[in-house]
Amino acid sequence: MAAAVQDLQQAGVEAWGEAVDIADGPALKGFVTQAGERLGGIDVLVSNASALVNGATEADWRAMFEIDMLGAVRTFEAAFPFLEKAAADKGDAAFVIVSSVSAAETSGGSAYGPMKAALIHYAKGLARQHAAKKVRANVVSPGTVLFDGGVWGDVRDRNPGFFAQMIKRNPTGRMATPEEIAAAVVFLASPRSAFTTGSNLLVDGAISSRVNF
Repeated sequence: MAAAVQDLQQAGVEAWGEAVDIADGPALKGFVTQAGERLGGIDVLVSNASALVNGATEADWRAMFEIDMLGAVRTFEAAFPFLEKAAADKGDAAFVIVSSVSAAETSGGSAYGPMKAALIHYAKGLARQHAAKKVRANVVSPGTVLFDGGVWGDVRDRNPGFFAQMIKRNPTGRMATPEEIAAAVVFLASPRSAFTTGSNLLVDGAISSRVNF
């Protein structure tokens, strides 16, 4: 954490950060409030935390609910006064949630997909609720994303046969880079998309077959 903050500061960015347990509601809200105070406000809020469990035990459901769902809810609630002020002062503020293509693609009763779907529903509700105040809420839903140390990076290294199958499933013949997902988040967070709110932007290389209305 300290190294990441230092790298940003050396690049000329005003940066502050510390580790926080997303599942600890008071600690998370305190972190967001402190960030807003230390950095002079919050114009853009991104929720990208996940328990990343694909099981169906009660512990799996609780983990996905506490970290993915309540993590987003608590983060937004703590940041909303800052977002509201930013929107009033500058004409736009944005909340972006990172969900998953698994919200609409499933092969079993896992906790992962339903909680990701709930995030999309939540964002749409916030979008309608706060549109008049110019506080926007949108979702980016990635497909498979490849990077060293990530889920698919580990699959590539430990199970190359299955990894090759997943590559073949995607019409593009590859997986996304983190930078491609980040670019979608940046667009939805920027005033360039000031009239876009309540949307779910699928960034999956067409691996899903559904029509995304």
